[in-house]
Amino acid sequence: MSIAPSALPISMRRIEKRFGSVAVLRDLNLDVEAGEFLTLLGPSGSGKTTLLMILAGFVRANAGSIRVGDDEIITTPPHKRNIGMVFQNYALFPHMNVFHNIAFPLKQRGVAAAETAERVEKALDLVKLQGLGERRVDQLSGGQRQRVALARAIVFEPRIVLMDEPLSALDKGLREHMQIELRSLHRRLGMTTVYVTHDQREAITMSDRIAVMNGGRIEQLDKPETLYATPQTRFVAGFIGESNFIPVECHNGSVWYEGRRIHTAAPAPASGQHLMVVRPEKLRLLANAEPASGVNVLDATLSDIIYQGDSFVCYAVLRDGRQLTLRDYCRSDVLARMPAPGQPISLGLDAQDTILVASDG
Repeated sequence: MSIAPSALPISMRRIEKRFGSVAVLRDLNLDVEAGEFLTLLGPSGSGKTTLLMILAGFVRANAGSIRVGDDEIITTPPHKRNIGMVFQNYALFPHMNVFHNIAFPLKQRGVAAAETAERVEKALDLVKLQGLGERRVDQLSGGQRQRVALARAIVFEPRIVLMDEPLSALDKGLREHMQIELRSLHRRLGMTTVYVTHDQREAITMSDRIAVMNGGRIEQLDKPETLYATPQTRFVAGFIGESNFIPVECHNGSVWYEGRRIHTAAPAPASGQHLMVVRPEKLRLLANAEPASGVNVLDATLSDIIYQGDSFVCYAVLRDGRQLTLRDYCRSDVLARMPAPGQPISLGLDAQDTILVASDG
């Protein structure tokens, strides 16, 4: 990815926001690198949209600092922050055609007509809407409206682009297509981008890094692959991907479950109760009674098998009554040795795929 010359880093420090007696953001710190695509991911009420609106200037923080490059902007009005914004509902002007919607921020900045026309045509080309400048907004599809909103956000070459769940109104196929389009466009333009979504698959697909938010705080900030492979809390492990949680006991640096020692690639906690995070796709059906060294064995009873086309899901019950889910591709060798529901099975989990998190995290 090339970083745009105008791209700037963002530094947010000790951000606080309260609505009445309710604390929405609590002592929050966040750094976004110049040219980075960073996603704020979390459930409803986690504070992600409020944080984005504070960065845009539409919501005033109760305390904290926001620096864009060398400039402190915490008290700067929205129209002076030079930030492009794509809203969830696109916020297009229905009485204007595509050209004038995109040209609006240039007109507000006093850009000459000739340069405005040139910039709008360039923006239309970037979002693949060539020749649609005279089209009315109500004549556009949902995907086209989203592209117009994006073109309007980038036409004045802002230092930063903010996006608040811009794909949520699109159907699944178009949403997945636009995820790739936005990722590709960001790589071409290299502008610092902060994106908000509650969809973890969307965040993983598009982001350089993801900040997982919960209860007004950032639980973990990492690359998508790091969040998935090494979640630091139970919340992150449950929010990013599918997970089974099994309580284990740690004694003197060893991990135990039902009398069996659990092998882990990372050093085990010294003591106390923790949770073993088991990803369904990391489990496998063991054919032999004696597994290879370093493989953790979970004995269970198969309760159901669900065929899903290219994959299948197995539901099993551990000896302690806890349900476990296994997911695998529909390979003939696996299906051929799959026992019938009600039969005992042994499931294997490699040490490098065994994750531990605090039980209260």
